[in-house]
Amino acid sequence: MYYAQKPGIPSGLFYLHLIMLKVGLTGGIGSGKTTVAKIFEIIGIPVYYADKEAKYLMEHHPILVAEIKNLFGEQAYSEGKLNRKYIAERAFGNASVVEKLNKIVHPYTIENGKSWMEKQTTPYAIKEAALIFESGIQDEFDRIIGVSAPHALRILRTTKRDAINYDQVMERMQHQLDDDIKLKLCDDIIVNDEQKMLVPQVLALHEKFLSLSQ
Repeated sequence: MYYAQKPGIPSGLFYLHLIMLKVGLTGGIGSGKTTVAKIFEIIGIPVYYADKEAKYLMEHHPILVAEIKNLFGEQAYSEGKLNRKYIAERAFGNASVVEKLNKIVHPYTIENGKSWMEKQTTPYAIKEAALIFESGIQDEFDRIIGVSAPHALRILRTTKRDAINYDQVMERMQHQLDDDIKLKLCDDIIVNDEQKMLVPQVLALHEKFLSLSQ
């Protein structure tokens, strides 16, 4: 919230203007970003899930669908649905293919996220995305939260969640900024190590962001 001179109001008198904070939420694979985001949703804060929306766009945006088919061929889709297994097999261990796919998908997701954020009316709104710094969109946000978790725990979570092996997890991690560097770039940190309670950390940031928006 800031004070501004309003046209037609005598000099020296100001009106109160509320601003909505744009908050980014990021962290390495398996850090538990989605878990943290869900807590914010429970307390009434809207969250944009970049990965979820990207998957939706990859199946429903006609131009994006065409670009993916151009990269992977018609086999990229099966009965109108993204053939995730086929794409994963083509991309695994091939950094060039992963980079090309990201360059195709990210611009659509970024623009979609911007449009969503502009429509929100709460004191602050959150965009949950793994590749905020990697995509160079950090300047879109007033604050960026980093979710931290021990390396071994992140690997364990990801292998269980995605039913993949250690090598596949490590291959995914190679496409993300080193966690130590990423967390240093964030404004606020939430520790998700299954030792420190998450809810009090989220509530503390909630109060902080409410204060900043006022």
